[in-house]
Amino acid sequence: MGTLQLTSIVPTNIKHQVLRSRHNEIKTNKFLLSVSSSLSMPNFQQADQILPFSPQENQGNCACKNVAAILFGNGSDCKLFPLMRRRSAGAIPLGAKYRLIDAVVSNCINSNITKMFALTQFNSTSLNSHLTRTYSNVGLGREEFLQVIAACQSPGNLNWFQGNADAVRRFLWMLEECPATEFLILPGYHLYRMDYQEILQLHHETRADITISAIRSEERHDKGFGILKVNSDNKVIGLFEKDNTAFPLNQVGRLEISEENNCITYASMGIYVISKEVMVKILREDFPWANDFRSEVIPGAISLGMKVQAYVFDGYWENMQSIKGFYQASMESTKTTDIKFDFCDRDSPLYTLPRRLPPTRITDAVITDSAIGDGCLLNRCRIKSSVIGIGTRIDDAVVIEDSILMGSDIYQEDLMQNMETETSEIPIGIGQGSLIRNAIIDKNARIGKRVMIINKDKIQEGNREDDGYVIRDGIVIVTRSAIVPDGTVLL
Repeated sequence: MGTLQLTSIVPTNIKHQVLRSRHNEIKTNKFLLSVSSSLSMPNFQQADQILPFSPQENQGNCACKNVAAILFGNGSDCKLFPLMRRRSAGAIPLGAKYRLIDAVVSNCINSNITKMFALTQFNSTSLNSHLTRTYSNVGLGREEFLQVIAACQSPGNLNWFQGNADAVRRFLWMLEECPATEFLILPGYHLYRMDYQEILQLHHETRADITISAIRSEERHDKGFGILKVNSDNKVIGLFEKDNTAFPLNQVGRLEISEENNCITYASMGIYVISKEVMVKILREDFPWANDFRSEVIPGAISLGMKVQAYVFDGYWENMQSIKGFYQASMESTKTTDIKFDFCDRDSPLYTLPRRLPPTRITDAVITDSAIGDGCLLNRCRIKSSVIGIGTRIDDAVVIEDSILMGSDIYQEDLMQNMETETSEIPIGIGQGSLIRNAIIDKNARIGKRVMIINKDKIQEGNREDDGYVIRDGIVIVTRSAIVPDGTVLL
């Protein structure tokens, strides 16, 4: 009788995916090696995760070695109340385990940009803590780092940051010491995946003074960054508000905009590439009074005859300017088809803080099309098309549909035992027999038994913060650490 020999056959396209994934692991390994070391990972885990790093891997685009990113995580103009009551936009939880700013930092790492400065001010405690624990002090010397720069007063300036340009000017002395010739300025609270090497390549090829990333559709426009008017060579000749009003230029006059027939408009993403030389000159000499890049620095640069170029981005981008935008972006992590932003992209992964939580424990639960974080305790519940954040407890007979639960900061390993004892205190999590639909439950909320959160009347706006919830864009938001008593009905 013959012997049947099984041969492993790997299709060519799968081989290519594996090779690309392996290349990405190697090209970011030096940075990730430092992350692992700074987090005091046990030696046996380090042995499994550390790969040999070869400097030759990064020589494909040497320009990235001379680029540093400047991240702004505040988003103080975002309409994300009440999620921003105690945190900045960049610190808002996303996709069951990440923070919003992780997407932008990951873009930098995946683009071989590992020199980063994070300038923070608005409700920055949570954001600073996350960035420091996850990314700071991870480099080997001056070549790789993420340094958090919090707003501060100084003998020469007792004011706080007056805008992103003012923030950069305050720390020009530090940026000038950075071993970089160009700076990539990034809002840290948008969700998108971009290879920044492409915008840098365009910046070099066109020999631009400033390059701005833009998108085609004004429907996705972030009102905080303006509309670009671009000629046939993708040169920016004007920057407008959405109502087509040009920005006024203090001390320079009003920008003259030519009405050429072949000009088109794009929505600015607030992403700028500026050489160190140009940035120092424009902030110190040309416009030492300017506080904002969008409304003052960029129009001023155009008026001075500088070459401002547009890089047109065709990918997915969510600007997080509303609760509805945040909700829709978060729900991307639950999709299996028509995925606009893939949280599981192996070629361009997302990085975040490893929390070392135990695996999620599921008991007779029915879960469909959902994302579940680590350390959850899910009893006999039903979850559909929802995002369940780390450390979430969901009790028996609970139904969760089309909702976002941000989880808990405390892992309660003995919670199940405590629930069996008589206690008047409502524990963190979702109590027995509750129904939650089309809602956002912020961290550490305590939802009692038989609670109904369904917005049956489809109310679009409502403020019951004293009762622990608000309604924005038709979505019920239970606030952070709120207590919702047993039997409460939020119809």
